[in-house]
Order: sequence, then C-alpha cells, then structure tokens
Amino acid sequence: MMNIFDLTGKTAIVTGGTTGLGRGIALALANAGADIVIVDIVDDDETKERIAAMGNKVMRIQTDLSKYENIQDVVSKTIAEFGKVDILFNNAGIIRRTPAVDFSERDWDDVMNINSKTVFFLSQAVARDMMKRNYGKIINTASLLSFSGGITVPSYAASKGAVAQITKALANEWAKYGLNINAIAPGYMITNNTAPLRKDPERTDSITERIPAGRWGNPEDIQGAAIFLASAASDYVNGHVLVVDGGWMAR
Repeated sequence: MMNIFDLTGKTAIVTGGTTGLGRGIALALANAGADIVIVDIVDDDETKERIAAMGNKVMRIQTDLSKYENIQDVVSKTIAEFGKVDILFNNAGIIRRTPAVDFSERDWDDVMNINSKTVFFLSQAVARDMMKRNYGKIINTASLLSFSGGITVPSYAASKGAVAQITKALANEWAKYGLNINAIAPGYMITNNTAPLRKDPERTDSITERIPAGRWGNPEDIQGAAIFLASAASDYVNGHVLVVDGGWMAR
C-alpha cells in the first residue's frame, strides 16, 4: 500500500524551494524518491546540497519568475536535463503589507505577477509536456486568504483567491489528459512571510488562541500533504484545495 506514495523516477519542479515551505516541500518529495529542480530568485544552495546528500538528482535554477521568458526557460532546462516534468509545485510567492487605502500599484502588480500570473503560465508550460504522456501532478500553494480577506494584505488575498480558482479551472480542462491539479492552503506557518506577525506579541497570541492545535505550523507539517498530492495516492483528487492549518478553518 505504501508504494502509492513512492515518487522514485519522477521529476519535480519546486518554485521558491530554497527556504521555508518550499524547502520543506522539496525535501519531502526527494525523501519520497523524486529528482528535484529547485527554482528560486534567492541564491542559496542548502536545499540542493541536502537533496544531493540523499542520492537524488537535483538541479537549482536561479531566476526571476515574474518574467514570462524565464518561465519557459525553466521548463526547457528541466526537460533538457531530466527528459520530462512529472510534478510541478507552484510555491514561490511574495507578500506586501500596507493598509488598503495606501496600497501602491507597484506592490499590487509585483504580488499578483508572482503569486498568480506565474502559477498559471508555469502550469501551462509544464502541462504541454505532461499531456504528451497523459500524466502530471500540479500542486499550487494557496492560503487561508484564499477563503478570507486578511488585514493590510489586499494584493496577497486577491492573488491567493486567484490561485484557488486557477486550480479549479485547470482541473476542469486538464483532468481528461491525466493531469491532477490541486492546491494546499497552509495555515499560519513559521516562515519569513509571517515574521512581521510573529514580532507582534498581541497579534501572535490572538492567532495562536484560535488554532485548535495550539501552535503555528512548521514547514514539516506540510510535507505529508505535498507527498499525497504529488503521488498516485491522489490520482482521483482534482481541483481540490487542501487546508493544512491545525484546525484554524474549523473555528
């Protein structure tokens, strides 16, 4: 039964894979047997070195995914090196915190480009390869703000709402080609993006009090869900947004 979670022989692209949730996802998929392509604008080899130490093939591509031509380049380099793309994990994302009344056009566009536009066009690019083999797993990082509006993060909330809808729209069109398109909506996680929240003791306490698990999540908490959606275990799951939040949404 455990073989349905085995990713041996699969090639996975993980964006935003050098830190935080992306690193946790990349390590989880590698532990399950996948070869990994780490894509990030950050120049950091730690994730690559840890995966190489497991014995998996691994490649790191440093690039700015907000540029369309770079998206195409990532897919071309992956296919040239590994021959195919089996799994895409669209995890790269940014956040800008400013009251809505003062929010700038630049901040709006930057967040929307990385968090939603890139998700669509990178999915489109890998789908063209996946459809040749009638197989592929695309997983997007959504958010609790795919369901609620948040505070002082209007573009982030809009972008993560878009991620949830892109996930469903692509599943509607591509399931018939053997592709599974799903998303994970993490709850409050200990990452760089939440550092400003965690510096505010009052806000941190109010958030923690609402989480039935009584704690914030760590990158390791998302690993099981990542392997599930990347593996044969989820072959009949499509267009789903899987919440991993310690029970936040149940409150």
